[in-house]
Amino acid sequence: MPPLPSHESTRSVAPPPSPDAPDLSAGAPPQSDAAADRAARADLAHGTEESVAAQLGDSAALNQAASLSPFAPLSVPVFRMLWLTWVAANTCMWMNDVAAAWLMTTLTTSPVLVALVQTASTLPVFLLGLPSGALADILDRRRYFIATQFWVAVVALVLCVAILAGGMTAPLLLALTFANGIGLAMRWPVFAAIVPELVSRPQLPAALALNGVAMNASRIIGPLLAGAIIASAGSAWVFVLNAVLSILSGLVIMRWKRVHTPSPLGRERLTSAMRVGLQFVRQSPRMRAVLWRISIFFLHATALLALLPLLAKGLEGGGAGTFTLLLASMGAGAITAAMFLPRLRQAMARDVLMIRGTALQAAATGVMAVAPNVYVAVPAMFVAGMAWITTANSLSVSAQLALPNWVRARGMSIYQMAIMGSTALGAAVWGQVATVTDVHVSLGIAAATGVVAMLLVQRLVADRSMEEDLSPSRAFKAPVADTPPGSGHLVVTIEYFIDPARAAEFRAVMQESRRSRLRQGALGWQLLHDISQPARYVERIEDESWTEHLRRFDRVTASDVALRDRKLAFHVGDAPPRVTRWAVEQ
Repeated sequence: MPPLPSHESTRSVAPPPSPDAPDLSAGAPPQSDAAADRAARADLAHGTEESVAAQLGDSAALNQAASLSPFAPLSVPVFRMLWLTWVAANTCMWMNDVAAAWLMTTLTTSPVLVALVQTASTLPVFLLGLPSGALADILDRRRYFIATQFWVAVVALVLCVAILAGGMTAPLLLALTFANGIGLAMRWPVFAAIVPELVSRPQLPAALALNGVAMNASRIIGPLLAGAIIASAGSAWVFVLNAVLSILSGLVIMRWKRVHTPSPLGRERLTSAMRVGLQFVRQSPRMRAVLWRISIFFLHATALLALLPLLAKGLEGGGAGTFTLLLASMGAGAITAAMFLPRLRQAMARDVLMIRGTALQAAATGVMAVAPNVYVAVPAMFVAGMAWITTANSLSVSAQLALPNWVRARGMSIYQMAIMGSTALGAAVWGQVATVTDVHVSLGIAAATGVVAMLLVQRLVADRSMEEDLSPSRAFKAPVADTPPGSGHLVVTIEYFIDPARAAEFRAVMQESRRSRLRQGALGWQLLHDISQPARYVERIEDESWTEHLRRFDRVTASDVALRDRKLAFHVGDAPPRVTRWAVEQ
């Protein structure tokens, strides 16, 4: 086997002087001071991602023997502090939704305007999911999180002032509800991205389960608290309390002493960051599998929540109180299940847990389709809540483990968009089915097709990369150039000589290389085969710019290093593969 080169890390194509220290930059002209400075900056940029993973790795090693109880992450002071702010933030969200919906009924009798309150609240999460995830990846996450809290506080204060001044109108309420939704859309990805920084890897599933507990507890507390305040003092005071809680949460987050290390390469452009985020997810078999599963689950499971008001009304003695009781039962089931998730994860693999959770959710939905009274409906909703958080938590953990830190917020924002999109589509589909048939038939169809669809997805969209190691690696040294190219694309070519008898194997491995390059952010990839020399293959990678080319070295993982070794095992040349960089002239 030929000497191993430092992958794509050379200014010349001269072979390294020693196989023990393979570095294709050996033999290059001495670096100028500016070039040396750029090299040091590149190393620092690479170390930014590595430092996060190193902290996580050290933390994981120290906590391997730590208790994996459902409350273990709360023993981490920073996680506990931020989790409490998350509880407060979600309570404010539910309070705002209830108060805005009730306030709209006092401003207009139009069903469309009343329904648009929910649309104005959730639409920003879908529209701004990817941009907010990109910003959370390229900005200081701590400051970004603080800014979202103060944004929500300002919107709540404007709502309060408008109500007390008597200037509130239906269009203004929709506009301010949409503005509040923007704050929610910007806040969720950053919180999802920082959780793995706060706890060890073994505690990550429990931490995510606690986030589910926060969501479900706030779903119970928020509406009850908002209803009590509206009944006793009026809607305006709900928004006052929201503003106060949001400001206090922002001040609490300011106590977090997270150190942000900016990249020496500068911030990514927003459009480029969004492109790379989408590209990573599209080229990641693990993330594609998770997105298919979470979309199918919410597409069918949302039928129960979407039709629950009609179900509650149709139960014996049903009404608004029954609807609240059923929602509270579902929340209580979710909180209860979260307490047992660590044991369930030890007893079953994530895929098995996900399938059984889906089946249990379908069973609960089927029971609700025929439930005659609350004595049957309440236990069914309790079980539905247990199944809901079990399945969602299993898929959320899979998503977190499929994402390296540098793209985590973007990946989780796409995950959230899949949930929101499938929920919206599911509500429309099952509502239409209920219109054509009836509520009970619609729920029965949703229950049956949900299990069948999940089993099909499990079979057809298999996740074959569960063991991929996404920890960052510094095995690839970033290149340096005395005169870096200006604007314009950069093309890298890597020349391999392959035994023709192993060409088919080599091409299969190179398809993995294609996915790896594109996940790192490359614009394009090709494998060229020399017609006159059947043994000669050239890998061609195109980057958006020299800076974006350097960023790819910050994103190298242990899996990429293993893939490099597999590719080099096919190379039969006496010298390492020849690497050449080309600046595309405009």
